[in-house]
Amino acid sequence: MAILSALPAQALDGLQSGDMVHAIDVATRLGCDGRVLMHGGAYPHHGELEASLLAMTDTRDRYDIAAWKIYTMTPVDSHFYFDDHDPARPQIGQRFIDHVRDIGPPIICTHKGISSIVGTTPELADPSDIGPAAARNPDISFVIYHSGFEPGQGGVGPYDPDDPAPQGVDRLIRSLETAGVGTSANVYAELGGTWWFLMRDTTAAAHVLGKLLKHVGPDRVVWGTDSIWFGTPQDQIQALRTFQISAELQERHGYPELTDELKADIFGLTSARLYGIEVPESTCAVSAVDIEQIRATLPPARTYGPTTSAEALRLIAAHQGGYEL
Repeated sequence: MAILSALPAQALDGLQSGDMVHAIDVATRLGCDGRVLMHGGAYPHHGELEASLLAMTDTRDRYDIAAWKIYTMTPVDSHFYFDDHDPARPQIGQRFIDHVRDIGPPIICTHKGISSIVGTTPELADPSDIGPAAARNPDISFVIYHSGFEPGQGGVGPYDPDDPAPQGVDRLIRSLETAGVGTSANVYAELGGTWWFLMRDTTAAAHVLGKLLKHVGPDRVVWGTDSIWFGTPQDQIQALRTFQISAELQERHGYPELTDELKADIFGLTSARLYGIEVPESTCAVSAVDIEQIRATLPPARTYGPTTSAEALRLIAAHQGGYEL
C-alpha cells in the first residue's frame, strides 16, 4: 500500500489533490483498489482563516482523504504554532485542530524539521509545539513528518535529557517529555527524508532510529520515503531491511533490537493501525502488460529534478554538502 502526501505550500509545485486522485485511479485500473490513500492539503494560514477552514471542509466533502497534511512554516509571515505559544504569531493552532476534530479524519500530518528544503529556518520548523498540542488534544493523532530531523546539524547522537538546547529529533523528544506525552500516545515519528539522509551513516542512523523507538514508542515510528524528491525508494527499503542497531548501543542507551516484527510495524503495520486499515492478506499482482496498456493512455510524463549537470551539483550541494560549485 501507499499514502500520497500533499504539499500544502504555494511555493512548492508538488502533489495536488487532482494528481493524487489520478494516481489512485491508475492503481484501481490495475486491480489495486484501496491500496493507495491520499492526504488532504490544509491551508489555515493562507488568507482569511474562516475561508481556509471552509476550503478544508470542501476538500473533505470532495475527496476520500485519510488525513490532513500541513506545513505550518509557510508562508513565513503567517507561520503558526499548534499550541499558540507565541503571541506574535497568528493564534490559529487550536482553531485548526478543532476544525480537524469537527470534520475528520482526526489525523494531522505536519512537516517538522528539514527546514532547508522548504527554504525556512530551523526555528520555524521546530517541533517544540507538538508536545503541548498533543497533550491538550489526546483524541487527535499527530504524525510528525521528518521527526524534526535537520540534515547536517546536531541531534544524531544519544539523547541527553539535560541538554539545554536540543537539536534535530531531540527537539521532538524533549517536547513530548516536557508536556508529559508518554510513549505510544498520540504522536507518531515519520521517517520520510530522514532515513534517506541517515542511511549512509550507520551510527547516526542507529541513534536517531533508536531514540525515536525508545522515546516516541516502538509502535509509533512510521515509514516514509519522500520519493517525490529522491526518486525510487528501493534503496531506502533495502537499507532498513538489513539494518541493525548494535548490541552495544542497545545495552548502553536502551534502544530496542530491530526484529523482523518491529521492522514490519515501521514499514506499514503501525500506519495500518493508525489509518484503520485491515491489512490485505495478499499482494496486488500487476502484470507488465496491464501497466503498458495504461501507460499508453497517459499524457507524456513530466521529468522532475535537475536537467543539467550544474543543476545536479547545486542539488547535491544543498542537500548533502561536500561539493564546491
